[in-house]
Amino acid sequence: MEQEYFEKRKKKFLIQSCIWFTFLAALSYFLPGVMIFYVLCGIYDVSRNTNKDRRMLYRYFFGNGVPTWALSPFNILMDLLTLPFINKKVYQLVDLPEDCQAEIKQVIATITSENVVDELASRAEQEKRSMIFFKWYGNNIDNFYTVPDFHKDYKYIKTIGISIFNKSESTDEHYGPLRTTIRVLYNINDIKSRDSYIKVRDVENRWCEKKMFIFDDTLSHQSFNETDEARYVLFVDIVRPSKCHFVMEMWVKFVALIMQKMNHIFYSSWVPLK
Repeated sequence: MEQEYFEKRKKKFLIQSCIWFTFLAALSYFLPGVMIFYVLCGIYDVSRNTNKDRRMLYRYFFGNGVPTWALSPFNILMDLLTLPFINKKVYQLVDLPEDCQAEIKQVIATITSENVVDELASRAEQEKRSMIFFKWYGNNIDNFYTVPDFHKDYKYIKTIGISIFNKSESTDEHYGPLRTTIRVLYNINDIKSRDSYIKVRDVENRWCEKKMFIFDDTLSHQSFNETDEARYVLFVDIVRPSKCHFVMEMWVKFVALIMQKMNHIFYSSWVPLK
């Protein structure tokens, strides 16, 4: 069964690669100017990653990074609109505006006071990876498990969810699609092992050493839980700090209109808990 599964994946990958190469060839022939523009944007975008190698570059231009490449002109525009706030790629909480810090601390205080693991365990323990959303790009999501504080209107916080990895479960390297927001992660349950962590190229955060990690998720990253226990992580997306906050918030609302029915595409490897 396992060999059959990998054979199907290989066949699917080859078909998708052929379609993508054909599309790129057609674009290069009929619209060479557009193709050059996208190649230049992609080269800049992927060069932001550290510890670059051929495998990472291939993933960006021909693998699961293609949506991020397709959105690279928009993401570069977001970098320009947020100046003079330079994209630090990996952040500390103190790097964010004080009112943004206060919102994050409030959400963390709420999650630490809730019996999250007990509430979700019975549904999550049957799945390799599962996810529950309370807020998605500013829109509140109703589930079997309600946390009223997560449905408040926040200035910065736009997405709130919980990601659960069962034991011995990890992701492939992947890229988030958009830089309208920054990703904040917080480990809910107390992980004792160093074998549960997130890696953003050459930067690693071990949950047993540091429970919070803030980063630009359009960078290539990978999550690992190589332990014998489940890993529960709160994830929060915040509007990127800017001198023109209302402009960035407007972009987030615009993105929400387009993506409000599309979260299953970006989280297709996770089972939603509803």
